[in-house]
Amino acid sequence: MSNTPPTVPTPAFDDLAEAIRHRRSVYGHISGLRMDRFAPGEAWSTLPYRPVFVGDSDTGVIHGGVVTAMLDESCGMAVQLALDGSRAIATLDLRIDYQKPATPGLDIKAHAVCFRVTRSIAFVRATAYQDEEGEPVATATACFMIGANRTNMLTDRPAFDGPAPSLDAPDDATGLFASSPFARCLGIRLADDGTLTMPFSHKIIGNPVLPAIHGGMTGAFLETAAIVTVMRELGVPAPKPIGLTINYLRSGRALDSIASASIVKQGRRVVAFEARAWQDDATKPIATAFGHFMLRQAPGQEQD
Repeated sequence: MSNTPPTVPTPAFDDLAEAIRHRRSVYGHISGLRMDRFAPGEAWSTLPYRPVFVGDSDTGVIHGGVVTAMLDESCGMAVQLALDGSRAIATLDLRIDYQKPATPGLDIKAHAVCFRVTRSIAFVRATAYQDEEGEPVATATACFMIGANRTNMLTDRPAFDGPAPSLDAPDDATGLFASSPFARCLGIRLADDGTLTMPFSHKIIGNPVLPAIHGGMTGAFLETAAIVTVMRELGVPAPKPIGLTINYLRSGRALDSIASASIVKQGRRVVAFEARAWQDDATKPIATAFGHFMLRQAPGQEQD
């Protein structure tokens, strides 16, 4: 008698796509992101506009971290559509280039393409846009690890159906994030030592089986830490993100996360920064980031 385990048949592609549509990350479902179209290694998705996603109430512009999380999720869908859907994946690195602010009140769309798959790594690129793909809000490139853990998306993850649940941003008229509903939604707070804390909660989960924090949420947290550092150290309004590269070093577990950032170089218009996030051990970061911000120009100064 053979001890070889029975082979699990590969699902038909349309069945695979339907499973991916409903068995994604917890945050992906809560955010309302939906997969509109699909092809092998390709996903088209839409993130409906929600006031809680705003990063600056004065302008109504979506928080950069929302775009980062959407692109990370969309890239993950494209990778699963290039595979058989059973193997767990994890983001290794993600680079975001912000082309222009998203127009307030409009949905954001994304098109992600997994253009190469090796035995262990998948390479992806994606575009976030509103009206036309040729006029992007942001672009991304990413690498994903294949077989990152032993969970099986098709059999282990619960299916999400129905409308996205509500997301709340508690009022805090005098707090650090008074004008940033998305930061308040994540519960980010400033500690006495200048670090930021993002409490663990159900809404920031990526893989619900482990559970593990969504990579896009970690990216949003790192970007927020950098924004706060630039504002506090330079005494300037919230800067505009230009680009952000995130390296994921460890899985974010079901614990509070802590982040700090520092200015690497300051110019008249552009600031370079680095940031790191950890949980119970500051010497073991779960992710690091490097990027650039554009400083907002005072009235009468030259604009880029």
